[in-house]
Amino acid sequence: MTMSLSMRYAVGGVALAIILNLLLRSFVKVGGIFATLLIAAATAALLALAFRLIQRRVPEAGERWRIVILYGGLLGLLYLGLLAMMTLQDTPSPMGVLLFLVHYLCYPVMAALLLPKRILANGR
Repeated sequence: MTMSLSMRYAVGGVALAIILNLLLRSFVKVGGIFATLLIAAATAALLALAFRLIQRRVPEAGERWRIVILYGGLLGLLYLGLLAMMTLQDTPSPMGVLLFLVHYLCYPVMAALLLPKRILANGR
């Protein structure tokens, strides 16, 4: 069974987000919401650029939404696992969970903002 085009880009985006997080947070020592926004924007922009270069076209509306939903869903599963591990150590406060949710939402929101046709097609 082969993976769908949207799923391949979603999985690639998750892998890229993980790699960029490791590089920026571990080696460059940048953290917090600034790092999350930077990584989310870079991942979404590189995902959009990769689609444009590899497919030689912009994604159709349905493809864009499938990529964003699958990307957000896969990251959501990873974030839920991370939250579960955090909860096993010490129950996070409601504000801590809200901050965690804000960090997660940066990724699918940036993907939704940077994957539209009008950005990829340079206004064409």
